Amino acid sequence: MRNQKGGIILSDTGFIQARVYTSYAQIPLQGAAITVTAPDGTALAMRITNRSGEITPIELVTPSQETSQSPEESAAPFTTVNLRVEREGYEEIFIRNLQVFSGTVTQQDLEMIPLSEFPEDRNKSETFNTPPQNL
Repeated sequence: MRNQKGGIILSDTGFIQARVYTSYAQIPLQGAAITVTAPDGTALAMRITNRSGEITPIELVTPSQETSQSPEESAAPFTTVNLRVEREGYEEIFIRNLQVFSGTVTQQDLEMIPLSEFPEDRNKSETFNTPPQNL
């Protein structure tokens, strides 16, 4: 990896852990498909939730923690990805700009809303945009 000034950025790893559920009672949803993509749309990982509504952690390459310690660095100290959750009978969830930091687990709790029985409501989705951290 290289920063905007052409210098080398050390890389490390971070993780995404997701839990998918429905209702305020947080009932786990098995069989939800979670897809992680790069900002350019390149697929990075896909997981299916288990009966607890959880996935195995997704490991991603991130900038090293050391990179964020230098005020001269103009590169963000995190990797940005998009996350999509789909399950039949529920509104789709799309999260833009999810930030994954080196050496940490980004825990994403995802509440899915059941679709209406009316056909015109069957293609609904929710989109969330994560603004950059003020670091």
